[in-house]
Amino acid sequence: MAIRVFLATFLVAASAHAGPIGYEGARHLLNRVGFGATDAEVRDYAKLDRDAAVERILAGARREASLKPPAFVDGPFVRFVPLNTLSDEDRQREVRRRQDEAFAIREWWLREMLNTPSPITERMTLFWHGHFATSLQKVYSAKLMYGQNALLRSEALGNFATLLHGIARDPAMLIYLDNARSRREAPNENFAREAMELFTLGEGRYTERDVKEAARAFTGWSLERDTATFVRRAAWHDGSPKTVLGQTGRFDGKDILDILLARPETAEFIATKLWKELVSPTPDAKEVKRLAGVFRDARYEVKPLVRALLLSDSFWSKENRGALVKSPVDLVVGTLRLFQVQPMDLRPAVIACATLGQNPFAPPNVKGWPGGDAWINSATLLGRKQLVERLLLNDDRMEARAPMAPAEMSAAAPAKGPEERIRRAMERGLATYRVDWEKWPARPADESPDRLVLAIAPASAVSAETAGIERVRRLAADPAYQLK
Repeated sequence: MAIRVFLATFLVAASAHAGPIGYEGARHLLNRVGFGATDAEVRDYAKLDRDAAVERILAGARREASLKPPAFVDGPFVRFVPLNTLSDEDRQREVRRRQDEAFAIREWWLREMLNTPSPITERMTLFWHGHFATSLQKVYSAKLMYGQNALLRSEALGNFATLLHGIARDPAMLIYLDNARSRREAPNENFAREAMELFTLGEGRYTERDVKEAARAFTGWSLERDTATFVRRAAWHDGSPKTVLGQTGRFDGKDILDILLARPETAEFIATKLWKELVSPTPDAKEVKRLAGVFRDARYEVKPLVRALLLSDSFWSKENRGALVKSPVDLVVGTLRLFQVQPMDLRPAVIACATLGQNPFAPPNVKGWPGGDAWINSATLLGRKQLVERLLLNDDRMEARAPMAPAEMSAAAPAKGPEERIRRAMERGLATYRVDWEKWPARPADESPDRLVLAIAPASAVSAETAGIERVRRLAADPAYQLK
């Protein structure tokens, strides 16, 4: 009897997944795992069923970026020098170098998001960047931040255990959480604490004693001064016994990470965060338990967890369509992709993301970006609306302007201050961004663009008489455009 019930349940579930996912289903899937799916991409996936669509996305996942990074990442490591120790001329030169490299790496990553053949790889790399938050504002080296970005991408859909061990030895992380100088005489607790609270277990699942003991295990995990490569300094390490989460031994950092990975709370914590990233702001506790089991059984392979999430009924539920707020990167990159804009200069797009609250390579703190409804407030909502209107109002009648060079940015409106100069640089750059309305999109003239532009019905209905470009602009101006 039990077998018959199981088979009947299985067949009902399988039949629910059968058949093409359709246009709305394809748009929902592609925009959750990527950025601004185009009409052609949506139509291509619409003919597939759930399993085939999800499998195709996961099969195309990459471990490396498709675009060559900025040249400086292949150069020698430049040690940090306090600006107050430099002459005026050298100080200006050093500030300019840091600014140029910071913009270059951000432009490179946004262009990768725009052009990658595997949007889910960049989506997951951005997710892990927020999870293992590290910022240029403290690390100071764009070269080291690029190295961490490459690590996150290599395991974005790989193995979480491998990623956790890698991030613990990552130079940018060692600097950001102050472990590079941690010695047995004075253990620094920052990394040990965040490894438990933010990376694995979650808040309230460890004690202060666990943090102090774990911090001793990570002493001696440091960097070579001239190359910023990872090194274990035996003379700095505390090799005495430690007790962490009920286990005792002469642990080093690797042992502590393995202890954290063995805890069931870790799989639940990651499954919950991925639910909020891909499904909805309110995780289903029962489903999270099931997904955590999938994650543990797969020995922390990320793909099986993502596959289970994307095939779940919750992911495809009508109630969860349009349930997530687009992050600034989502909004900016997604709009450019959706309307097939390929700017020569992405610096204005970088500034736009930062202005709206999400500056890649510079999360606000160790907790990363809060996300969700926190993306929207009275200031950012107006800024989001103005940004989209600015992008979609540009047309061939507007005067084309050359991208602003770094020197121009510094010289523009000297009396206005840096924030005003940056804002004007963004405005000038955005004036060169245009939608080719004659080519967008390749669809029958009488077919409404609503299904492509919005995840849900607009908050303000657009009359049937409003069509063409004006209809698209009104849809993109609607609050529903801020959701995915």
